[in-house]
Amino acid sequence: MKVLSCKSPGEFEYLESKMPKLSEGRAIVKIKRIGICGTDLHAFEGTQPFFSYPRTLGHELSGEVIEIGESEEIFKGDDVTVIPYFNCGSCIACKKGKPNCCQNISVFGVHEDGGMQEYVSLPIPSLVKKEGLSLEQLALAEPFAIGAHGVSRAGVKPGHVVLVVGAGPIGLGVLEFARIAGATVIAMDTNEKRLEFCQKEWNVEHVVKAGNNAFEAIREITKGDFCDSVIDATGSLTAINQGFQYIAHGGNYVLVGLQKGEIAFSHPEFHKREATLMSSRNATREDFDQVLDAMASGQFSVDKYITHRVRFDQVKNDFQSWLNPETGVIKALVEL
Repeated sequence: MKVLSCKSPGEFEYLESKMPKLSEGRAIVKIKRIGICGTDLHAFEGTQPFFSYPRTLGHELSGEVIEIGESEEIFKGDDVTVIPYFNCGSCIACKKGKPNCCQNISVFGVHEDGGMQEYVSLPIPSLVKKEGLSLEQLALAEPFAIGAHGVSRAGVKPGHVVLVVGAGPIGLGVLEFARIAGATVIAMDTNEKRLEFCQKEWNVEHVVKAGNNAFEAIREITKGDFCDSVIDATGSLTAINQGFQYIAHGGNYVLVGLQKGEIAFSHPEFHKREATLMSSRNATREDFDQVLDAMASGQFSVDKYITHRVRFDQVKNDFQSWLNPETGVIKALVEL
């Protein structure tokens, strides 16, 4: 079978590998669709934190179960998506019902080789199916689940004002689930094309370009109250540090994006707001279920979200172009 390996930053190579063998508690899945995530792009350019090479990328996946061990829910022939965060089940986080931040977590396609290959062996508990959904919808459950988890962490309620900083694939998921939760949403980004996409394709009412005039724009939109929740989906140190100024009194700040540096903010300004700072890591099965239910009920569509489609054998040649903002890529989808 064919495997696409990221040997080092900027270098992909197609390899031939043996088919995985079925083992207890696992299933063999024929990969059908792969979403390209910011993590994949950063890994390719060498800027993904805490990453090692060579690595087979790919964790936004859907496929068909072709072999499976004993299971009461998933069967041979089922189309499935994958919860790619493999947890130990015994650490303090897992015992608290937070497997998404397991102390010993291994993320498929990040800490271990992932889904950019024709067949993979996966733990049965990591597979999720939903009747009536397409392979495209199933493959894109994971990035939307990350967005849904961030909104859940923020405790968004109807009537809240939520500022989402970063209008890339993850930020769009945050925007969508904040809207579904009943919030007024504001999108902020440095890229005007992405803000235009938010307005025209994602029906976001308020967009703000990051920069010198952003503070006054947020003040005007919120009539001086600022934002019940600020959710960062950039992973940019500059953006994260600037985001503190948009928090309302009694509000919260949720960091979905990740970077290596140390954040800095004014303690008096943060303290007088009695603000709350939180991180949001990965997603839970409950988030996946929420996303799949929302897809099935037609609350949102992934069609406009997918801007580029390629065959698996084209990925090596096309991947570099997706790093260029001028290509207008929001979500590239690989078809096998």
